[in-house]
Amino acid sequence: MSTSSFFNNKYLSRLLPDPPRLHAPVSNAGKLVNNRIVWRGDSGLLDGIEMNLDLSKGMYDAGDLMKFRFPMAFTATMLSLAILEYGENMKTVKQLEHARDSLKWITDFLINAHPSENVLYMQVGDPELDHQCWERPEAIRGIRPSTQVNTSFPGTEVAAETAAAMASASLVFKKIDSSYSNLLLEHAQQLFSFADAYRGYEDELLRAATWLYHASKDLSYLKYVTELNGQQFANWGNPSWFSWDDKHAGTHVLLSRLNIFGAKGMSSEENLDLQMYRKTSEAIMCELLPDSPTATSSRTKGGLAWVSKWNCLQHAMASAFLAVLFSDYMVTTQISTLYCHGKSYSPADMRDLAISQACYFNFATS
Repeated sequence: MSTSSFFNNKYLSRLLPDPPRLHAPVSNAGKLVNNRIVWRGDSGLLDGIEMNLDLSKGMYDAGDLMKFRFPMAFTATMLSLAILEYGENMKTVKQLEHARDSLKWITDFLINAHPSENVLYMQVGDPELDHQCWERPEAIRGIRPSTQVNTSFPGTEVAAETAAAMASASLVFKKIDSSYSNLLLEHAQQLFSFADAYRGYEDELLRAATWLYHASKDLSYLKYVTELNGQQFANWGNPSWFSWDDKHAGTHVLLSRLNIFGAKGMSSEENLDLQMYRKTSEAIMCELLPDSPTATSSRTKGGLAWVSKWNCLQHAMASAFLAVLFSDYMVTTQISTLYCHGKSYSPADMRDLAISQACYFNFATS
């Protein structure tokens, strides 16, 4: 796939003059290796020590010193998808190796946080204390508490999203380090089984099973997201905003890829269900396109997708990424038109939408 028009956009090229900054590991915890950030140092080196685990790596959340597994796993899954779809473009701007390093920094942590099949450490730090003390991570002193999910206190969402992160990352490292890739896949399969046995919210289960199908080619995972649970879990026909806390839209687009490109060994029922994921993805695109008959009103006067005051850019950024993905899927398979209640749009229209959001992020004007 080509993203040249996106990276060569005259506004974005002005806003991103220094490509090496794109994957700068500013939030990395632990003993830093090949540190490119002069004002960052080692931190959190004792995390996990009370359980005889090394939970020093990973990334800090937002502007605090917490390590929350749920959004961190989402970050890893999204980074894996970006590498898998746009790795060649990252290589062109000398970012591919940095992106892989960032991903592995998270997945090393996720592996260590999963010491047995039904135990996952999902948090390091005390949010009550941490949010009262704003300081440099290098200033962390002493041993911090770690919180786990297990069979007595399960956590479907964090376990399933971690499974998705590991399964997607296993694909990234498959040709680079097969043993590491296999280890990630093994952890992903165990965590998915754990999450599925103690079901809570279902969007992460669909996302994990989708990535496990891609990573393993095990048709049972495809059946899981189609015949077995598609109608119940997927919320077909109802577009939603994509974020670290709601994975429906991202999973719809990822599964629409299977329908657009085709997959071997599918039953007719599975193919019909994949068409429902694709139709929902198309509905999502139609809501995002600003002049579509079904365009969402959840946007600012300047055109930024706006859902909530808290972390307001997450939905716009995630939507822009999905728009680029879906437009490239169309281009690659020579699908020229998306219809939104009778009005036609091209892949270029979706790419323009994504560029408009990216420019808005960086205070650009067109």
